[in-house]
Amino acid sequence: MKYLKKYRLFESMNEKEIHSICKEYGIENYTINSDGTIDVDGDVDLINRYLTKLPLRFNRVSGYFSCNRNNLTSLEGAPQSVGGDFDCDNNQLTSLEGAPQSVGGDFHCYNNKLTSLEGAPQSVGGYFSCNKNNLTSLEGAPQSVGGNFYCANNKLTSLEGLEFKSFKKINLQNNPIYEIVKDWINKDNREELIEYFVDMGIIQEGGDKPKLIMMRLEAFHEDIGLKIRNITPNYLFFAYNQISFYEVKKYYEIVN
Repeated sequence: MKYLKKYRLFESMNEKEIHSICKEYGIENYTINSDGTIDVDGDVDLINRYLTKLPLRFNRVSGYFSCNRNNLTSLEGAPQSVGGDFDCDNNQLTSLEGAPQSVGGDFHCYNNKLTSLEGAPQSVGGYFSCNKNNLTSLEGAPQSVGGNFYCANNKLTSLEGLEFKSFKKINLQNNPIYEIVKDWINKDNREELIEYFVDMGIIQEGGDKPKLIMMRLEAFHEDIGLKIRNITPNYLFFAYNQISFYEVKKYYEIVN
């Protein structure tokens, strides 16, 4: 369990200690900056090292940065710019504060304990994966994602925070909101539809459950050329526009 040893505070580390830690973790081709951060020309592999916190303060990493499969509760010390992929999946993170703000490749933060995306990078060159967390909001989501946006297996009941975003496709499966938006969420004019859906106030805060305003939902579907068909457990109609209100009622209070 040598990786559980406690390091001194970042600010108090001297160059000798930084060199020693870099050697221990196999970090090469690095430059120590005047503020004690390091730039790495290459990759940083901290996978499965029993870490509860990052051992150094990184600034820029030209390759990939992987700290997945640890016990991290914070991304303090993570690089602010990563040229390749950034992986922090399979940790104990409750926040993305400290995450890089620019990622050239993919960004993985799945299987953590995140409840929001505040602190997430605003620019991701590849795909963005936040599957299998406890997300109740998409506030803080990246402004631009070059690939797909994966946020399945969360607790999302609305699209708040997703408007004005750019990405290819989005996966919202196994979220309460999915049944309501699945028929149009990946249409070509998705950005316009998401903004319109949010602006109409179709989903509003409620007591135990958020409220789904049925009249507005019907008006939204009519405006975009779809007609709602209520699919019950005993009746399946394989049409393009179908919503199972049997499922919807589990998560929403339906208001006519």
